Amino acid sequence: MPSLRQFEIFVRLADTGNMGEAAAGLGLTQPALSQQLRSLEETLGLRLFERVPKGMQLTPAGRDLVAGARSVIAAARDFRDAADHIAARPAGSIRFGVTPTLGPYLLPGVIKVLHERYPDLRLFMREGIPSIQHAELEAGELDMVLSPLPVVGRGLRVEPLFREPLRIVAPPDDPLHDSGSLTRENFHGRTFLTLDHRHHYHRQLLEICDQLGASVLSDYEGTSLDALQQMVGSGVGLAILPELYIRSDAGGLDVVRIAEPEGWAEYRSLAAAWRPTAAYADLYAEVAQIIADEARKRANLQTA
Repeated sequence: MPSLRQFEIFVRLADTGNMGEAAAGLGLTQPALSQQLRSLEETLGLRLFERVPKGMQLTPAGRDLVAGARSVIAAARDFRDAADHIAARPAGSIRFGVTPTLGPYLLPGVIKVLHERYPDLRLFMREGIPSIQHAELEAGELDMVLSPLPVVGRGLRVEPLFREPLRIVAPPDDPLHDSGSLTRENFHGRTFLTLDHRHHYHRQLLEICDQLGASVLSDYEGTSLDALQQMVGSGVGLAILPELYIRSDAGGLDVVRIAEPEGWAEYRSLAAAWRPTAAYADLYAEVAQIIADEARKRANLQTA
């Protein structure tokens, strides 16, 4: 039978498509990962991957089997947690995935509340691309995720938490600020800055720009909301920033100003997700409620 480690290698390589990145994420050398992968393929009598110019790609057989491999990893994690639960050992840590467009601006307050209630609990946060983290949650590599909706994955409990307004920002000296009451026509032909195209933020921005008759700057993808804010402040273009970021110490309106058309009411919906079969599912539900309470406290946000 394949080992649990081989299942982990299979899933991580399927997610990354890159041998070096997969090896680093699992704490292995690339030769060790390659050897384990060859052993797995020999055991199964199947080729799971083929090399392509951009890295490693699942074969048809690999695509058919990867969901099952995720289930094996998740079951192993849940089994270990269940044993701890039966032995009355409290959860020592939560592996928590979060989008970088939210985590740094909301979770500090959540961590404070958690530490007061559970002093020995550790929250290991991993920022990343939501769609990848959904797969990691399904595979048992993460215990919870905080993510924009939709959250896609088999066997997940998805709990909508709140709706966060999105705000258009422009440089302080932009002519938009001189136009008085703005309409959507004022944004025709304007250029917006964006993040990595794999983020939900990017896809939502494309939809908004289409509605405004605006465009996305194709040769620049920011790495953070801070980067977008600073680029807007320097006059490169416009951007859309989430409400919680603007209200945070890191955000604010020091180098940008809000400029929105009448009737503007765009928002994103955020949710927490976890595996309901997990031994500590009740704890994860409590964490989700703490997150929702913190968001409403900070910005009086509506329930999703």
